Amino acid sequence: MTGDLWTAERATAVRLSALSEQDRYRYFDRLQARMAAVWDVMKLNYEDESVVIIPSISLDKAETVGTGTIMEAYEERFLFLLMLLREPRLRLVYVTSMPVAPEIVEYYLSLLPGVIPSHARARLSLIAVNDASPVPLSEKLLDRPQLMQRIRALIPNPARSHLVPYNTTELERDVALSLGIPMYGADPRLADLGSKSGCRRLFAEVGVPHPLGAENLRTVDDIADALVRMRAERPSMDSAIVKLNEGVSGEGNAVVRLTGLPAPSSTDERAEVMKRLQAMELESQTTAFEAYIAKYAENGGIVEERIVGEELRSPSVQLRVLPSGEVELLSTHDQLLGGASGQSYLGCVFPAAAEYARLITEHAEAIGQRVAREGALGRFAVDFVVVRGSSGEWTPYAIELNLRKGGTTHPFLTLQFLTDGRYDPVTALFMTPAGHEKHLVATDHLESDLLRGLAPADLFDIVARHRLHFDQSRQVGIVFHMISCLTELGRVGLTAVGDTPADADRRYRDASRILLEEARLAFDERPLPV
Repeated sequence: MTGDLWTAERATAVRLSALSEQDRYRYFDRLQARMAAVWDVMKLNYEDESVVIIPSISLDKAETVGTGTIMEAYEERFLFLLMLLREPRLRLVYVTSMPVAPEIVEYYLSLLPGVIPSHARARLSLIAVNDASPVPLSEKLLDRPQLMQRIRALIPNPARSHLVPYNTTELERDVALSLGIPMYGADPRLADLGSKSGCRRLFAEVGVPHPLGAENLRTVDDIADALVRMRAERPSMDSAIVKLNEGVSGEGNAVVRLTGLPAPSSTDERAEVMKRLQAMELESQTTAFEAYIAKYAENGGIVEERIVGEELRSPSVQLRVLPSGEVELLSTHDQLLGGASGQSYLGCVFPAAAEYARLITEHAEAIGQRVAREGALGRFAVDFVVVRGSSGEWTPYAIELNLRKGGTTHPFLTLQFLTDGRYDPVTALFMTPAGHEKHLVATDHLESDLLRGLAPADLFDIVARHRLHFDQSRQVGIVFHMISCLTELGRVGLTAVGDTPADADRRYRDASRILLEEARLAFDERPLPV
């Protein structure tokens, strides 16, 4: 066993804690060099091929997911990957913090087209850490060497296996090293490209339009100085957005109102800007101003002009870099936003409107080619804001690069796995092999206190009685996700698939209405206290 190779046997014999960061990355690079061969083998249907899915949310917990229950739900959000078991010999290992309820597993296996559920279940290994704390799943695993050994034992051939994470940090790198299999995800050393400061620099370098702003800021004084410079260049700017470098789903954003300030270059301008910063509106309702500024000082951030207009939309483009280095444009979405200032991700509509879909894909492809040259791997997304001008034309602005899976990943892949269809960037349509259009509306945030009265079994009963289940013959219907947080948090996600945009929207609204009506009925029928 040479020092230049990293294998499952070496991972068993060597403690990662004994390796320096430099050595870990040296071995990681050699491990990742195997990804292209593993990817090619996956097409050949070998008996000993496998995939290990570890959907760890290794992000800023305070700004993203919060409680252990929400983390569990996000880990289960990617149970749509169980549809990989439609490959008749593939073995799948799916790891979560807490056990997944058997009825939820059965629900996803029932969606598999042309596969006997019991046959798929026999090739599925579910591993639970039994730790509900709000700590990243990857960290929990690395703290449990015996459990990692158990997962390694479930991999029939490490040369025909790879790891699928949610996002990639040094934690996921170490999990890959511990398992002795390559990781289908971006190198953690590229994390700066996906930060708010890093993506602004990248957009400028590749010539993609993006909002006026400043990056690599740390303090309130930095933000104030940047706003003074921005107002000198754009006196008409009426608001700006402050963003944490590592904020996700809009939760790290804050709005600064600038109307009514002294004219640019006035002697009292900066003092008044500082007052506006003290009153900025945080998107996260649970974060105090002082905590936000402390996080800003720790990780840095940006400030940029808030794009406004009579008609404003927030589309995104999803792409992937294959192990060969090829960039694939996968989909476009119109994001559904909400929250305190309309910046929090709630759901999406697919595909994005054709009137600007081709425009944003051109810019996204330029960004994709650049990140591919940097060595990125796997799925990523570019978020845009588009505004319609008086002439009727749309102007796009790139605002974020997410080098990871995101909120639009699971609805799109669910549709793709269920229909074998593809998105055509030229027509901006998703078509099945039979030539039928498909559209979807999805949310992670169907929420109501009424829903706390429902258990997963109650949800499935409602689905059956109201015929909400996905219809394989017509390839339309509803797929639910994040089911595990239904009872505790009164929240569930769903993807509605239809033949037209109106059909998908109708199915989405009908499913939401029916679920809430049934939950209210169950609530009203509770026995009275004795």
